[in-house]
Amino acid sequence: MSVDTISWEGGCRCGQVRFTVSLKPVITMACHCTSCQKMSSSAFSLSALVPADGFSLTQGEPVIGGLHGEARHYFCPHCMSWLFTRPQGIDDLINLRATMLDDASGYVPFMETWTSEKLPWASTPAVRSFAQLPEPDEFPRLLQAYAEHCAA
Repeated sequence: MSVDTISWEGGCRCGQVRFTVSLKPVITMACHCTSCQKMSSSAFSLSALVPADGFSLTQGEPVIGGLHGEARHYFCPHCMSWLFTRPQGIDDLINLRATMLDDASGYVPFMETWTSEKLPWASTPAVRSFAQLPEPDEFPRLLQAYAEHCAA
């Protein structure tokens, strides 16, 4: 088995939508933006950006929810659990909600975004922190830093 492969399973709260992840995340995140706070009903959302080739739905058909805007947020049509997001213009990556994994106990966010909107008491163990989103030209360095962090 390659060092880039994994075997994760997950699904929504009611179990009608299930998925598998077979490739490691390229980065893990916590987002503190008020939109994520509202959609997750929490202080922040947790996500793992995984290669689309390593993500497959194994049961059910999610529906698009949220604001129906540029990012396509996918939910279970029955329990309305927020499962994953497909960022517009980035078809090769899936932004998976980490808490939808059957076992999310090993999940740790590497970076946190939108700290300018975070609740004053909210904290994460993230290594990198951004007041908003990192600039697009920063992502290659962040992905490399995450890979080095995971290898250590």
